[in-house]
Amino acid sequence: MPTDPQSPYLPFGDNTHAPWYGKDILSVKQFSRADLEYIFGVAHEMRGMVERIGTFDLLKGKILANLFYEPSTRTSSSFTAAMERLGGSVIPINEVKYSSVSKGESLPDTVRTLECYADVIVLRHPEVGSAAIAAKAARKPVINAGDGVGEHPTQALLDLFTIFEELGVGVVDGLTVTMLGDLKYGRTVHSLARLLSLYKVKLNYVSPEILRMPKEVMDEVAAQGIPQAEYASLEKALPDTDVLYVTRVQKERFEDPAEYEKVKGAYVINPAIMQTAKQQMIVMHPLPRVGEISTDFDDDPRAAYFRQMEYGLYVRMALLAMVLGKA
Repeated sequence: MPTDPQSPYLPFGDNTHAPWYGKDILSVKQFSRADLEYIFGVAHEMRGMVERIGTFDLLKGKILANLFYEPSTRTSSSFTAAMERLGGSVIPINEVKYSSVSKGESLPDTVRTLECYADVIVLRHPEVGSAAIAAKAARKPVINAGDGVGEHPTQALLDLFTIFEELGVGVVDGLTVTMLGDLKYGRTVHSLARLLSLYKVKLNYVSPEILRMPKEVMDEVAAQGIPQAEYASLEKALPDTDVLYVTRVQKERFEDPAEYEKVKGAYVINPAIMQTAKQQMIVMHPLPRVGEISTDFDDDPRAAYFRQMEYGLYVRMALLAMVLGKA
C-alpha cells in the first residue's frame, strides 16, 4: 500500500522485523523523541488514508481483545474503530462483572485465555501496575488503556499528536503547557507531563491544594530540566499559555463525597475567562467533561477537544499496525 509521495515515512506492509513488532505499550517512559516522530508519522499517514479511503485491509485477519474492567466510552470505541478501520475484528469485553472474572479468575489467567483468541489485547484496569502484570503473563502484545491513577500512555500519545497537528511539529519546543483541574488523580496529565519532558517546554499546574500534581511526577519532570510552576488560580498562568489542558474532577476517585463537593466546580472555562488567553493557542480535554468547560466555548477555534478525539483514532490505528508488524 503506497504512502503519500510527500511523506518521509516508510510504506505500510509486512514489517515483522520492525522494532515495535510484538511489543507492549505500557508506559510513556518507553518512548524517545525519535519513537514519537515515527509514531506520529504513521498516525499522520493513517489520517490521510482514512480521509481518502475510509477503511482498508492492513490488519485483515487480525483480532483485538478489548478488555475493560472500568467503564469507557471514548477509549473503548476508539480502539474498536481503529481496528475496524484497519480491516481487523474486535472481541469487546466491556462488562467484566458478567465474565469469568466475577467468578474469581485472576488477571493473568484472563489474559492468557484471551490471547488464545486474539492477536493483541487492550486493557483498562482500576489498579496501578495491572498492565505490566498482564504483559508479563501474555505472549501477545498488551496495550495499556489506563491503569487506575497510574498511566494512560495512548491518551498521552494522542494528546501530544494533537499538539503537533494543531500547532505544528516544529513548535513543541518552547511551548508553555498549562494543566488545569484534577492533577492528583488524573492519569492523563501524569502521562502527558512525562512525555512533554522530552521537549523544551514549560509546564504550569493549576489545581486546588488537595488535587496538586503528585511529587513523584514533578520530580521526574524536574530531573529532565523542565521548568514547572504551580498556581491556585488560572488567571496568572493563562495569558502565557499555548496549550491549556483541562481535566474534570473525578468523583469516582474520591472516598469522601464531601471532599469532591468542595472542589468540583473550582475552575470553569468560558468565553469570558478566555478573553485574556492568546488567540493562537488550543484548549484540550480528555473528556468526558462535567461542567469544567462551558458549551458556549465549543465554537471557538481554540477549542480542540473534539478534534483531539479524532486524532486519537489515528494514533491508535498507528499503534495497532506497529505492534502487529504492519507499519
